[in-house]
Amino acid sequence: MPRPPASALDRRRFLQTSGLLVTGLALGRSLGRAAERVTLPFANGGRELVAYPQKRPLIVLTSRPPQLETPFSVFNEGTITPNDAFFVRYHHSNHPTSVDRAAFRLRVRGKVNTELTLSLDDLKRLAPPVDVVAVNQCSGNSRGFFNPRVNGGQLGHGAMGNARWTGVPLRTVLEKAGVAAGARQVAFNGLDTPLLEATPDFVKALDVDHALDGEVMLAWAMNGADLPMLNGYPLRLVVPDYFGTYWVKHVNDIEVLDTVFTGFWMATGYRLPDNPSHSVEPGTAAKKTLPIARFTIRSFITSVADGATLPADRDTVVRGIAFDSGHGLREVAFSSDEGRSWRAATLGPDLGRYGFREWSVAFRPGRRGPHTLMARAFNRIGETQPLEPLWNPAGYARNVVEPVRVEAV
Repeated sequence: MPRPPASALDRRRFLQTSGLLVTGLALGRSLGRAAERVTLPFANGGRELVAYPQKRPLIVLTSRPPQLETPFSVFNEGTITPNDAFFVRYHHSNHPTSVDRAAFRLRVRGKVNTELTLSLDDLKRLAPPVDVVAVNQCSGNSRGFFNPRVNGGQLGHGAMGNARWTGVPLRTVLEKAGVAAGARQVAFNGLDTPLLEATPDFVKALDVDHALDGEVMLAWAMNGADLPMLNGYPLRLVVPDYFGTYWVKHVNDIEVLDTVFTGFWMATGYRLPDNPSHSVEPGTAAKKTLPIARFTIRSFITSVADGATLPADRDTVVRGIAFDSGHGLREVAFSSDEGRSWRAATLGPDLGRYGFREWSVAFRPGRRGPHTLMARAFNRIGETQPLEPLWNPAGYARNVVEPVRVEAV
């Protein structure tokens, strides 16, 4: 998919402005050396906490390109993840560090009746803005817990976040352009580019029916404010219930295709075993794969950390979050005896079927000693989490029930 002429950020401007974020990153690293380090609970889990521009200190996996994980304690602060705590994932180091909002343009081209070149103001005039609360989760969230270990960024549970996104439905833009007969997919590109010509550009694609479903969004705001630069300013794709690989940042090019897109990041990267469990025997390879797509159902205990000490003779309110791929949660079950028995937790406010849902339950150990706490989500179509972990070679889509071991005293 060739990149159109850059009207928003040409090569010269990129080189001129890239120093702004580089300077900020260097400052962040100098602050990080004096700040705290964390150790994620798997092999080689030591990480530095660094404050990048527009971000509080986050867990650094890599700095070029930036891969920043949200400290897990943030998810106990509320169901909406603050902008300055939201995780960051890039594939290319050549990402924009400053974008002229007035000069930015979105191009819509390909199998359309009328090609469009739209400013942000043009987009905002197309239709009244819409909001959706939706989870953005990296495909490799929790990869560090896979056993046997797999290649890729060794992430804990913090490569996810829940925000209120504001923008215009993608359908509105495509209808203005007029999708031509025979269109099959829609491909999306952003302002980030590879360092080397041999490296494939990061382009993702959706089936045309999905792109026109009215829920996929072009968002310019996040939790009532402009998108942070590291989360896609000034415009990003929001694909509710799909993994974050589809949420293209700094999106400036949309191409409607009459074929299935065969770029690397669809045809080779981000793929799962093509079977009902999307898993294979540990250490083996899948015979057939398909592109990763929708979330799996998940739940987490957020208020009690693994290894915590709790009073044996009084209640502790255990809280957590759960989400699924948009069918809606029916129940979160809680166990304090390693899964031998379960009881229903109380669900908190429903912010929409694509967002985090808080849950809580009172737990009184009743005896001193070790206890294993678990949470297991169920949705309205009967999906739930496996009690034993499933394995795939890329370490994607982990959703096993995650135990939390505590000591009652």
